[in-house]
Amino acid sequence: MRAAAIAFLVGVLAVQQLAALPSPWWALVLVPALVLPILHPRWLLATFLVGGFLWAWWRAELILQQQLPEALEGRDLVVEGAVAELPQPVEYGTRFAFDVERAEANGVPLSIPRRVRLSAEANVPVRAGDRWRFAVRLKRPHGLQNPGGFDYEAFLFRQRVRATGYVRAMPAPVYLGAATGLRYGIDRWRARLGERMRALMPEERFAGLLVALANGDTGGLGDEQWGTLRRTGTLHLVAISGLHISLIAGAVYWLVRRLWALPAATVLRLPAPLAGAVGGMLAATLYAALAGFVIPTQRALVMLAVAMGAVLLRRRAPPSKLLAAALLAVLVYDPLAVMASGFWLSFAAVAVIVYVMYGERAGTRLWRKWGYLQLAIAVGMLPLMLWLFQRVSLSAPAANLLAVPVFDLLVVPLTLLGALAVGLGIDSVAAWLFAAGAALLGWLWHALAFLADLEYGEWLQHRPPVWAFACALVGAALLLAPRGFPARAVGAIWMLPMFLVRPPAPAPGEAWFTLLDVGQGLAAVVRTAEHVVVYDTGPRWSARSDAGRTVVVPYLRSQGVARIDALVLSHGDTDHVGGTASVLAELEVARIIGGAPGIEGEPCRGGEQWQWSGVRFTLLGRGAETGRSNDASCVLRVDTAHGSILLPGDIERSGERALIERAADLLASTVLVAPHHGSRSSSSPEFLEYVGARHVLFAVGFRNPYRHPHPAVVERYRALGARLYDSPSAGALELRLGASGIEVQSYRDRARRYWFAQPAPLSAP
Repeated sequence: MRAAAIAFLVGVLAVQQLAALPSPWWALVLVPALVLPILHPRWLLATFLVGGFLWAWWRAELILQQQLPEALEGRDLVVEGAVAELPQPVEYGTRFAFDVERAEANGVPLSIPRRVRLSAEANVPVRAGDRWRFAVRLKRPHGLQNPGGFDYEAFLFRQRVRATGYVRAMPAPVYLGAATGLRYGIDRWRARLGERMRALMPEERFAGLLVALANGDTGGLGDEQWGTLRRTGTLHLVAISGLHISLIAGAVYWLVRRLWALPAATVLRLPAPLAGAVGGMLAATLYAALAGFVIPTQRALVMLAVAMGAVLLRRRAPPSKLLAAALLAVLVYDPLAVMASGFWLSFAAVAVIVYVMYGERAGTRLWRKWGYLQLAIAVGMLPLMLWLFQRVSLSAPAANLLAVPVFDLLVVPLTLLGALAVGLGIDSVAAWLFAAGAALLGWLWHALAFLADLEYGEWLQHRPPVWAFACALVGAALLLAPRGFPARAVGAIWMLPMFLVRPPAPAPGEAWFTLLDVGQGLAAVVRTAEHVVVYDTGPRWSARSDAGRTVVVPYLRSQGVARIDALVLSHGDTDHVGGTASVLAELEVARIIGGAPGIEGEPCRGGEQWQWSGVRFTLLGRGAETGRSNDASCVLRVDTAHGSILLPGDIERSGERALIERAADLLASTVLVAPHHGSRSSSSPEFLEYVGARHVLFAVGFRNPYRHPHPAVVERYRALGARLYDSPSAGALELRLGASGIEVQSYRDRARRYWFAQPAPLSAP
């Protein structure tokens, strides 16, 4: 069972590494492998491996078929359907999943994806489980693609969302009543529960956390609370996690088993363990319903069903076999689960617990077992945490030692009892229970905040290479081996490569330039052998999200960069400096040139130069000292022996003319980031003649409302024979200026997976 489950997992993982899914005819070639065990049992593992591959391929193919036709992108469509799950408030309105029942354009019925993700303004009162008719504009899923960044396209694919868009104001949305069906009814119940809980705790600091524990809605947690939970490694305790579901099921199992055995005669009809298993499974299912049966709770229910199934079937099996059976069941239920970090974290945590507790001495005191278990989980999960997140909380063992009992033995039961009281209409009792839960959280939060604020409470690092990660897994297994196992301490040596191996860096005299994919905005990084320059930090999308936090910082950490030697801010427009505050909060910055709202740096002095590792940086000053803010962009030139890069920010024609008058002899460059995203008001023919770039990069957003780059500008560059690249089709653009010339690589091509969008690139000449 263990080997078969791992073989099936390998087959599923193989599909997730593909840049494109194979054709059905090619996949049929593998079908005969499924019957090989009939010939000889030794083919069993190969059959499971092929079975995992085919199963994951088929499920992925079904989702890919739910594709929005390109011809419908950006068109006005009318859709009818139901709001699925709980809508999430965002800065400018509401975002929600929408199950489409019918779609049309100009009265003609259309076939579009079954589930889409929509945004609506705050004046549209969408609620879970309501049916609406909307006028919408949709587009195919497309996300930013950067090294170290979040794969939004993978997230949407895993959620089976095959189109995103927004609700149009006209024609006005029409409410069509409540949707029928158990799932929509559960969502309405969850929404009402959250509203009642917030009404009973209007001023409570931890109301959002208690609501999350009751119905899985984490929208009420603030940035400070998220930060504390992340830095202490206690994020898994928020919302309805697998741990909560398992503990509730275990508690109900124990209670039902005891109560069922009390009359004695009942055990003659049904053994007490079986009654406990049924009760525990029902309790877990009801608790998962509170979370809306989201994918993590579905996975937890499948794992729990395997354990309870063993009780119902009266089978005694080693914990490792039960874990393998649960792994196989989860993969059969949802092979795309391997795309989620939660899948790996949940199975890895259970595997570590099974590994370290096997053969544990019975006489060991409970508190010592609990403390050792938290330390073992921290060590065992260390390689995986660094691989998935490039960060690990060093205070997590101490934080979880306190937080897990408080959450799962006290706060969660109080919250669920309060939710039950709300359902029964006993608001006074519910308010008291919620107040007790909040008081416990307040006491615990002092300890968590202290641990979160420790100077060395969190370890940040780049993702280790695959071989170093594999060595670290061996090292963790050795360190956590049972007492008496020879050479346990050697495990520390096995783990060293994960910490000591550094990512590749430019050689002296070389420059590595990356134009990050930040949508409609600009952020670029220039690396030399020993220094890093960042030019702009990308846009700010909301109060809780900006390109600095989600793109620039993750990219730099993935490259092993912890310090920025110079941060150049071209001008104050939010699409260029919106991520600056996040960058300054997360990384050390030695020098700031230019400025952003609320951030003052050194002035951009034309003619200033410095040289690092054989690479010369020159400030050409601002395009124009007066006039529009775009023309006042600080222009940076980077020179190497192998080529040069010109970063002109958002200068337009007048700024380009001023630059020609002031520094015409410094404009000739090999690589040019197109001024002002390739707008019609920039890239004048005279300026392009002076620059003469062979490679032109357009930092633009996918289907941006400004229609950048303008077709006339694109044709102008093509006429000069330049090679053109754009961020929507390429993702991050990585250029290496070295002895072998200029190497240009698209991150979207380098890391391509079958779920990636494929926008048409700007063709080369």
